[in-house]
Amino acid sequence: MSQLSRRSFLVTGLAAGAAAGLPSAAHAGPGPAPGGEPSPASRELRSDPFTLGVACGDPDSDGFVIWTRLAPRPLAEDGAGGMPARPVTVHWQIYADEAGRRLVRHGVATARPEWGHSVHVEVDRLASDRDYWYRFKAGPYVSPTGRARTAPHPLSYGSGLVMAFASCAQYEHGYFTAYRRLAEDRPDLVLHLGDYQYEYKRDSYTAPGGNVRHHEGPETETLADYRQRHAQYKTDPDLQAAHAAAPWLVVWDDHELDNNWADEVPEKPEIPQPGFLARRAAAFRAYYENMPLRRGSVPRGIDMQLYRRIRWGRLATFHMLDTRQYRSDQGCGDGYRACPEAADPARSITGAEQERWLLEGFRHSRARWDVLGQQVFFAQRDNDAGPVKVTSQDAWDGYVASRQRITQGWVDAGVRNPVVLTGDVHAHWASDLKLDYDDPTSRTVGSELVTSSITSGGDGRDSDPAAHPFLTINPHLRFHNNQRGYVVTRIERERLTADFKVLPQVSQAGAEAYTRATFVIEDRVPGVQQTYLRPLDPSTARTPAIDQIRETVELETARP
Repeated sequence: MSQLSRRSFLVTGLAAGAAAGLPSAAHAGPGPAPGGEPSPASRELRSDPFTLGVACGDPDSDGFVIWTRLAPRPLAEDGAGGMPARPVTVHWQIYADEAGRRLVRHGVATARPEWGHSVHVEVDRLASDRDYWYRFKAGPYVSPTGRARTAPHPLSYGSGLVMAFASCAQYEHGYFTAYRRLAEDRPDLVLHLGDYQYEYKRDSYTAPGGNVRHHEGPETETLADYRQRHAQYKTDPDLQAAHAAAPWLVVWDDHELDNNWADEVPEKPEIPQPGFLARRAAAFRAYYENMPLRRGSVPRGIDMQLYRRIRWGRLATFHMLDTRQYRSDQGCGDGYRACPEAADPARSITGAEQERWLLEGFRHSRARWDVLGQQVFFAQRDNDAGPVKVTSQDAWDGYVASRQRITQGWVDAGVRNPVVLTGDVHAHWASDLKLDYDDPTSRTVGSELVTSSITSGGDGRDSDPAAHPFLTINPHLRFHNNQRGYVVTRIERERLTADFKVLPQVSQAGAEAYTRATFVIEDRVPGVQQTYLRPLDPSTARTPAIDQIRETVELETARP
């Protein structure tokens, strides 16, 4: 992808930019030029420590955070990645050109063992709305090069935005080819909406066609477990390519910790789990160590500030939500069922503080597009054709009053174009959002785009969207596809265009991606409009019966 040579880490006398990394771990300010005297620990490195690649995240108009983690033996059972139990000096560089001739910032950070030898450098004082390239050096070793991008100036719309979003990558269920295809689409920004990694031990969660590769280690419960699991995922070259292609905005869902967890409650609270809060703290720490997050997200015990707001000039504001850490426990024993608790106004999926933050953001927004990056299905999705409402208690359907308050909030604030982005459900969906889902004639007040999984659920099958029973029961649901893939959007002043990309299989590596359908959201016209639908290949497709669909939907939240 990059023309920068890994064997020619340039030495320069240009002033270093300010940098900040881990708490009390990064050397901020000038420091020695790259290629200077290495630390004693870095001299001990006998093999390449950059096996996990590089990443960039949380861009603003003058900078971004860049990340790497040193791990010459990434799958070491102790989670230390084969690193010495001492700090290591890491040099970093920012270039204005892909060929690596115009160095604009450099500095030094310290990778510390207590933070998994990860490095988070916050780079600023860069030009807005343009590409940059970055890399790291430790001892004699040079990292791969990644592409970064700054957001437009706060008063500018910029040159448009190509944004891709993805979720749900179960390593065992398939190859991460979809990440490779996403990288090849050259987005300016990538949103990952959760289930970046899965906690299960080998073969305890099996895809319908069988698992094609295997997890290392036990079910993740300790810090060492989570570090090892993140490392296994990060060694995948397709995932590394996606990280190197563009800055990411990340939020978690459940599998980064434990299936269907809710605040301080594990999936199965009826089973005593006295170590759950320690497990939560370990998972949060490992998540921070392995993601390109700013210092505001440094975890503090069992707490981690993950909801945040990123502005892309005047064009778009991204409200990144956390629907796990503060939610009320799922009602009625979780799963898909009729549940009176779902309507309890005291129940919340965001928690009161995050809800206030979001509603305040709506009131102050002047963006053309307000985008909610979040985890679970937002629109009502009833899977029973009769009078009884049967819905997922793990999604917003299990927190009806919470959904109503937030939807009413953007309506009352006059948000120009509210768009909800969702992962979790291992299928593509597009839907209109309502204040009253029980009245199909009520006005549409927003739009939801849902991405399928990268691999979770195995290959999947294509089907005729028009014949899907859920779309008949829920007329506000406009599209469904059960193949693996991701979504690429083009956000402009006049419209948002979404291409639902799919792969014919993930059980074998290297499949090509194609657009299954395209939807457009016009400025000031809430709701999704289909503009393209690829013809169905009858030789590989089938329309499942409603009972089969219920079984598939149940698997989205049921622990295997």
